[in-house]
Amino acid sequence: MKRLYRYFIFALLATTTFGCIKNDVPYPVVKLDILSFEVDGAKSASVIDAAAHTVHFELEETTDIRRVNVQKVTMTEGATSSVVFPGIFDFRNPLYVTLSMYQDFEWTITAEQTIERYFRVEGQIGEAVIDPVSHIATAYVPMDADLNNVVVTAAKFGPKDITSYTPDPLSFTSFEDTVHHVTIRYHDDIEQMWTLCVVPTEVEVEFNSVDAWAKRIWLQASGRSGADLGFNYRKAGDEEWIKVNDIEVDGGSFSACIEGLDPLTEYEVVAFSGENFTDVVTVTTEDAPALINGAMEDWSFADKNYYPYAEGAAPYWATGNPGATTLGEMFNLTTPTTDIRPGSTGKYAAELQSMYPNMAGIGKFAAGNIFLGRFAGVAGTNGIVHFGRPSAARPVALHGWVKYEQGMVDKLGTIPADTPDLKIGDPDQGSIYIAVGDWTAEEYGGDEDSPIAIDTRDEATFFNPYGKNVIGYGCLRFEASTDGWIEFTIPVEYVSKSRIPTHLVVVCSGSRWGDYFTGSTRSCMVVDDLELIY
Repeated sequence: MKRLYRYFIFALLATTTFGCIKNDVPYPVVKLDILSFEVDGAKSASVIDAAAHTVHFELEETTDIRRVNVQKVTMTEGATSSVVFPGIFDFRNPLYVTLSMYQDFEWTITAEQTIERYFRVEGQIGEAVIDPVSHIATAYVPMDADLNNVVVTAAKFGPKDITSYTPDPLSFTSFEDTVHHVTIRYHDDIEQMWTLCVVPTEVEVEFNSVDAWAKRIWLQASGRSGADLGFNYRKAGDEEWIKVNDIEVDGGSFSACIEGLDPLTEYEVVAFSGENFTDVVTVTTEDAPALINGAMEDWSFADKNYYPYAEGAAPYWATGNPGATTLGEMFNLTTPTTDIRPGSTGKYAAELQSMYPNMAGIGKFAAGNIFLGRFAGVAGTNGIVHFGRPSAARPVALHGWVKYEQGMVDKLGTIPADTPDLKIGDPDQGSIYIAVGDWTAEEYGGDEDSPIAIDTRDEATFFNPYGKNVIGYGCLRFEASTDGWIEFTIPVEYVSKSRIPTHLVVVCSGSRWGDYFTGSTRSCMVVDDLELIY
């Protein structure tokens, strides 16, 4: 009996004691990504931003945005989704998806659809004003136009090829003290009534915009369709006007770009429509600053590091050297080299050698790199850099010389979301890119001079070429070794000709996935004589 009592007490204590043990072993953190997102009726592949946890795609105008067929979605292995794919979804509003494993990751999926709409009549001034919400289209004509004999030349208010019009808008001729209504139908169940107006205006020709850059002026104006439309310009103080060639005309709208101008110079421009001219508009072209140390001639050495600027000079370019050389001087990623490009009058170029800085085998892969900005510090084995230098300039291209030796990926850190199948043995890639934008330190975590803080611990901070503050961007990727030195020009594509940048970004990297600690220790890029083209 005593033995049974002792067993009972032991069992009770064991149950009480072990039942109070707390399981405080943390779950591993596994980042969950959408790796691919395929839909029917898209204009191009979906844009996946792993840092922002977003997917965005653009639909053809004939696709029914209310019933989009999502064909295939791939995610991080082991992840479960709060939304079941594939399927049919309404993308008039964002679709929110939660990916789960040990933690939850919220993703937002959005679609964009643009339907081309226009209303054109003979002799109209400029483009018609289209209100897609109120379904009103208004064309403007000269004061002397006969509103009882209007010729409608074109009209489109719904998706191409699948929209019916009742009655045919091209059948209308009289707009004297009246408007006309057209009912359009598409996707079987969408019906809209549009109101068509033709309104006289005293304006015969007017500028819509005049944007003066360093060596060019962008012009947009409205005039009478069918008339002789164009622009003249001259340097302020000159007597002779110069007619602008290569006018782009779309109905009553016309545009052009005057090239080959002098920076910081005053010019006068006029627009004409037939015998009618606008008032003279005077603008001053911008400065065309050179890229400081773009020739890669100025270097200094201090505290185990090579720096791409002369001793005592203000830093402009930077490298990842200060992070890599914490493990030793031999880990300078970026160094001056006398292997200069053909025909150069200088002595040095910049050699960007990707490496695996380590101590006793413990370290991380680092891409050979050089960039406008500054190296801000290290956090453990992770680097923190600030991109950008103050600049209001709007270059149209980055020109230079490069030599690239491609290695095969031998270090695999994080798998980039846009390259989910990347593995050891795949080709590494080099990259050079340029961007202008209006980033702020308050929003991007950097400082006033270099506002974009890149923290390799956080993909959300990685540079996004499609971000809202990017005004112009151009990139050149190297998917194979070059045959020695090659000359390159990277055009800058602008989303706006009127927005003025605050900062310039230029980045050269021997391994484009260096932010993810992924690449080849055999990849090496040499760059020389970089310059901004205006």
